[in-house]
Amino acid sequence: MTLPIQKLVLASGNRGKLREFDELLQPLGWQVQPQSVFGIEPPEETEHSFRGNALLKARYAALHSGHAALADDSGLEVDVLGGAPGVYSARYAGPEASDADNLAKLLAALAAVPEGQRQARFRCVIAFVRSADDPDPIIGEGVWEGYILPAPRGSGGFGYDPVFADLHTHMSAAEMSSSEKNLRSHRAMALRDFLARSSAALAANSR
Repeated sequence: MTLPIQKLVLASGNRGKLREFDELLQPLGWQVQPQSVFGIEPPEETEHSFRGNALLKARYAALHSGHAALADDSGLEVDVLGGAPGVYSARYAGPEASDADNLAKLLAALAAVPEGQRQARFRCVIAFVRSADDPDPIIGEGVWEGYILPAPRGSGGFGYDPVFADLHTHMSAAEMSSSEKNLRSHRAMALRDFLARSSAALAANSR
């Protein structure tokens, strides 16, 4: 059982995220539209946690579209860097940083760190709101454990995917097919968590 949604606004302007969410949500039969269809520009991410930013973006999209909204906030946490870049992953090398800029800064920061001490994880929080002032948002969370490679590998994915290796397969996220990545990724796990929580919420409301 999932939420009976007719139209859902996806609060993201990141093309890589939009592509992944489209693949992950397609089996649900939801009418998913990116916020750009409504002329919505992403708000400034002013919160200091993934959960806070995900909720901020979801409420903003719902307010300006008039529809239920789903947003995620995600990033890379590297243990030896104290959890950085964390919520600043997309702008690690600066406000206008490209993926290549962020990768270069990360690899430079880890240049002297030996193999075996480069543990990292992708973390994702998904927030769903029925309206901008929804008092009971549904939250899903997912974590993908791995480590940082010394150099990029693979041509797929986006962001930090070329340097993030899965803890079990040792493939970089950029070497995986979309189906492989959608089985293991932090975003897929967060979505599964969200769907489980939405089913529980519906069951509770129907009692």
